[in-house]
Amino acid sequence: MQVYEKIKAGIWSDNGFFHLVDSWVENDGVRNVFKFKLVAVESVSDELAAEEIADRLVERSRIIPTSVKLEVWARDGGKCVTCGATDELHFDHVLPFSKGGTSLKAENVQLLCARHNLSKSAKIQ
Repeated sequence: MQVYEKIKAGIWSDNGFFHLVDSWVENDGVRNVFKFKLVAVESVSDELAAEEIADRLVERSRIIPTSVKLEVWARDGGKCVTCGATDELHFDHVLPFSKGGTSLKAENVQLLCARHNLSKSAKIQ
């Protein structure tokens, strides 16, 4: 499995591939916490066949890669492109994913505050 680490709200980093050894649920007195035991995999071919990896890379994915998020964040100055808000930001597809928009190019991704992203929905503007 591929593992990601949350750097800050809306920014995730790819930490590589790991093999899931065990999983369990612990209650911390307030909530249930899911725990995982992972072992790092030296190369992707140890975890998946090369054909499977190629298939996954070709598949269309809604997930915006970290490199694209960082580029968009820098380009948009960490602000909503509509109103300039700096909190509750979302990465939005200019051409909505549901209408064929890509997640792989910064040109199709922009920062919007929650209010503007939710009002835009899957519209093309």
